[in-house]
Amino acid sequence: MVGVAFIAVAAAFLFALAAVLQARAARTVDAKGEVDVARFVHRLVRDRGWLLGWLTNLAGFFTQTIALHLGSVAVVQPLLVLQLLFTLMLSARTVHREMGWREWVGGLSICAGLAILLSVRGALPPGGEADRTRLLAVAPLVGGTVVALALGAMYRRRVARSIVLGTEAGIFFACGAVLNKLTSDDLIHRGVAATAKDWVGYGLAIATVAGFLLEQRAFAAGPLPAAMTAMTITNPIVSYLLAVVGFGVAVPHTPPALAGIVTGGVLLYFGAGLLAHSPLLRRAGPSEPCEAPGVRTGRLP
Repeated sequence: MVGVAFIAVAAAFLFALAAVLQARAARTVDAKGEVDVARFVHRLVRDRGWLLGWLTNLAGFFTQTIALHLGSVAVVQPLLVLQLLFTLMLSARTVHREMGWREWVGGLSICAGLAILLSVRGALPPGGEADRTRLLAVAPLVGGTVVALALGAMYRRRVARSIVLGTEAGIFFACGAVLNKLTSDDLIHRGVAATAKDWVGYGLAIATVAGFLLEQRAFAAGPLPAAMTAMTITNPIVSYLLAVVGFGVAVPHTPPALAGIVTGGVLLYFGAGLLAHSPLLRRAGPSEPCEAPGVRTGRLP
């Protein structure tokens, strides 16, 4: 458990670093929100900062793959909540600002919540055998949710649209985590030829590309904390639900496990809420400087 947790935390840090690098490029490319998807992607791949972020994100993906292979989706994905804390720390360092009480309390709250979830027996149970029939059965529900969110995002303004797009990205990242685990197990136990004939690898590719496009759109649509918070919270929740449905993960029912989930969950979301409203992350766009009382103006990368 400790080794898996360490690897998952490393993946969270790499994802945070990638998000900070890619967010700047996404907002610069689509500063006015008027670039169509094809032109948006074309401009992104020509930006050196975005390419560096993409390579970092790729490293995070492979690190997450190792963690998912060694551990359970229900254990690995909640640890990715630390991505929000790492994003804040990296952003604060970039703009040469110091963390205040909000950041420290939020960070400690997230760490305490994760510590409770990992230490209380049964709160984050190990995974079981994958049931692909159940995963396929739940696919239409996931797809319908994504379509409904996409329609809603069309009529939202900046911050709300960023949150909706971030939620969609979080759903795809959660699906990608499940398919990532299945694909890596295929490669190790059945070989490349068998994996090439299995639908999970193609599903992973679709979920990864869709999550990538929605993530970049969320970064470009509004403030980074809005998108990051939506993705960070949605990912572990959907991942846990998919683990229960697709891997037969037992739903905790003992009083200590339930108390651990409630306490840990409250601390996680309380901390995420504090960090999301941090002055260190608050900004609107590349041409709108961010002011904080007593602190010089600066921008996130």
